[in-house]
Amino acid sequence: MKQTITQKILAAHCGKKSVSAGEFINAKVDFCLGNDITAPLAIKELEKAGIKKVWDKSKIALVPDHFTPNKDVASAMQCKVLQEFARKYNIKHYFEQGRVGVEHALLPEQGLVGPGDLVIGADSHTCTYGALGAFSTGMGSTDLSAVMATGCCWFKIPESIKFVYKGRLSRWVGGKDLILFTIGKIGVDGALYMAMEFTGPAIKRLPMDDRFAMANMAIEAGGKSGIIAPDRITLDYIKQTTGRKYPLYAKRLSSLNSDKDARYHEIYEWDVSKMEPQVACPHLPSNVKAVSKLKNVSIDQSVIGSCTNGRISDLRIAARVLKGKRINSRVRLIVIPATQAIYLEAMKEGLFEIFINAGGVVETPTCGPCLGGHAGILAEGEVAIATTNRNFVGRMGHPKSFVYLSNPAVAAASAIKGRITSPNEA
Repeated sequence: MKQTITQKILAAHCGKKSVSAGEFINAKVDFCLGNDITAPLAIKELEKAGIKKVWDKSKIALVPDHFTPNKDVASAMQCKVLQEFARKYNIKHYFEQGRVGVEHALLPEQGLVGPGDLVIGADSHTCTYGALGAFSTGMGSTDLSAVMATGCCWFKIPESIKFVYKGRLSRWVGGKDLILFTIGKIGVDGALYMAMEFTGPAIKRLPMDDRFAMANMAIEAGGKSGIIAPDRITLDYIKQTTGRKYPLYAKRLSSLNSDKDARYHEIYEWDVSKMEPQVACPHLPSNVKAVSKLKNVSIDQSVIGSCTNGRISDLRIAARVLKGKRINSRVRLIVIPATQAIYLEAMKEGLFEIFINAGGVVETPTCGPCLGGHAGILAEGEVAIATTNRNFVGRMGHPKSFVYLSNPAVAAASAIKGRITSPNEA
């Protein structure tokens, strides 16, 4: 039976040669994670069940990134639950403040996930790791609890949709624009419980940070996962971030591709050569327009960061637009490096000086304003443009605030002009 890359990974983890869409399996998990919102619930269920030992203390990550640095007593208590559990069970990958980062940028950076892996996390954007050629998906806290106890989880084999992107991307256009364009075309439920497989010449040239942005937002189209077949760019990233060559992954490359005649629920093909930067308008990631159609939208805040676009290349792009310029006097610019390593690199490169001289502020790694947590909450009637992944009603604060989603170049240019703007006009 001809198989997609998703079917191959899931089949390998349940001991079968092949699997069919709609089939239910029980599979072995390679890695799992929880954060300061979701992990306490999983821990509570483990304790209720009387579990005395976790499945594998080296294959669990606890990442307190959402409301940290602790914004109030309630968030401090949530983090304390993680800390005590990590100490009790000697969890290897517990990331305390000072080592923590936004989880979906942190785990690949730490070399904890890789091609062909099966990863689950109690966070919807766990699908990010599909950029490395892994099957990774978000689940509930009780599912995380079961995996922490047993190392296994049940899955329904998803159908796959193939997205083929042809042509060369223009300047200031990247992975964030491709995924916003895609969600705009198929809708927020266009890939419901399906694996979104991204391929084509434009993807083959796409850097890893852009691939992460694409896989990260598969969930915004209802996808069970997003995935890109691993290639030399993938292996170079793994070597660069971990210092290891991963010969095993190199051997896997030939098998971690979809078969030529694999079955897909649907196949989309687009020539993206003339695409301009895309912006998702309130209040859905699917309400997408080209940046040139939004010239009259004034903003109060610009946020550059998150698990979607808080990586070093994102900060470099924003700095390129902002260098030598000042942001509009009525705009707040908030820049949030996704991990401590990214923070240090940006500091060494002088990017912070550019942001601060432009009138912005730099925050410690945190999810912060992305989910309306802290460090950038919107008041009633305020408008923000952000490199984050969701713009639902009240997502970044007051239910009568408004969030537009864009790439880092557009977010930076808009901060300069005080309105949504193409980087070419900043």
